[in-house]
Order: sequence, then C-alpha cells, then structure tokens
Amino acid sequence: MKQFVLFTALLALTLAERMDAQAPGSSVAATGKAAAPVDLTGYWVSVVTEDWRWRMVTPLKGDAASIPINADARKIVEAWDPAKDEAAGLQCKAYGAPAVMRIPGRLHITWEDDNTLKIETDAGTQTRLFHFGGQAPAHAQESWQGFSAASWIPEGKTGGGLGVRQMANPPRSLQVITTELRPGYLRKNGVPYSDKTVLTEYYDHFTEPGGADWFTVTTIVTDPTYLGIPFVTTTDFKKQPDAAGWNPRPCSAR
Repeated sequence: MKQFVLFTALLALTLAERMDAQAPGSSVAATGKAAAPVDLTGYWVSVVTEDWRWRMVTPLKGDAASIPINADARKIVEAWDPAKDEAAGLQCKAYGAPAVMRIPGRLHITWEDDNTLKIETDAGTQTRLFHFGGQAPAHAQESWQGFSAASWIPEGKTGGGLGVRQMANPPRSLQVITTELRPGYLRKNGVPYSDKTVLTEYYDHFTEPGGADWFTVTTIVTDPTYLGIPFVTTTDFKKQPDAAGWNPRPCSAR
C-alpha cells in the first residue's frame, strides 16, 4: 500500500510538471521560445567584478587556486605548454562550454528556431545551442560546446546553483545541462576537464530599478576524472543597446 501511495504521488508530480510546460488552455507543450518567461535575446557584455587574476590575464603556470583539482589534474597543470597546444591546433581548449562564459567579452543571443536558443561569443567566436525538449543523439560526437539540454524553471523557483529556493520575487531562471564535451581547460593555463564532465548552468535574469537588464549565470562543473568536488562560479552580464563593441576574435592559447 505504501509503495502504491508513493507511486501515485510521483505520478501526480510528474504530470504537474508536464502541465507547467504547456501553454494555458492547450494540450500541446509550448515551444521553448513561446514558454520563455523573459527575453534573453540581444547583446550582452560580461562585467568582471571578481577573479581578475584568472580572467583578465592568463594565469601563471601551475596556478589552479580555487579549483578543486585532484593529483591527476595537478600533473597536467604543471606540464601545461601553450606552444604544444598551438602546434596541435588546440587553441580553443579554454573556450569550451565549461569555461567560455568566464572569458571576458560579449555575447549575442538569438533564437535559431522555436526550440533552440543560440549564444554566440565574440571571444573565440564560439556558438552554443540550447535545445529545449531535446536530448543528445546516440553516439553524439564530442565537441567544445557539447550538447546542451535546456528548460525553464517554473515561476517562484530559481536554480542559483545551490538547490531550488522559494523567493518572494524570484528571477526567472533557465537551466541548461551540457554533456558530450570534448576535453578542455577550465582556465587558459591548462587546468583540465575531461570528457566525463557534466556542466549544469542556471541563468537568472533581473532588472535594476533604473531599467538596466542583467543576468547571472551560475556554472557548476562536475568532473569525476579531475575534480574532487564540483567547481562552482557565478558570472554577470549586462545587456547592451546594440552591437557596438562586438569584437569577434579567434581562440588564443596564451
């Protein structure tokens, strides 16, 4: 009887979550674009107010401070050689999805289609695609940006990276989970992440009293190969009125 009650409760919860994703009065699930509680499209610039020593310049060799790496990762950090990455055509190892949002620069966000949100970065000229209602195809090829499955978090809740919280006036949050990642760097100086990495992100939008739009992305990198515990950061972006300042530039290993 207890198992039946538990099953019934779980079934009801699942149905409620599915109904939340549907348009009012419709039996058809809304598209990611139609269900969007906020408009993230446009041009955004990163505002660097923390971690200057690791973000504004390439960190010194061996500097993995604040990242919970293990002994295997430490060996890779100590052996980092940007010349070897350049010779191998791997200048983009620090521009993969787990790290690219931390590189100072600008974003251009658009809807590629009704269920695909596209983020282009001028730093490294990378393109991220957030797929609503999709899942990675079988035997998907690993890439710097991997496969990102996206979903809107219901009103009244936010990800924030530290668990769902109830808030009086919460920001509207987008959750993105990225897998199928090609091994790369969490920082330009060779701090590694592996192909086993799972990247979880929460995009929380808010508007200042003066009308300026911002979003904060909380990034959680989980890697059983090189990290002892998940690596968590938050990065702020401010909306820009136009494309002024947009400056596409290639990846750099240094």
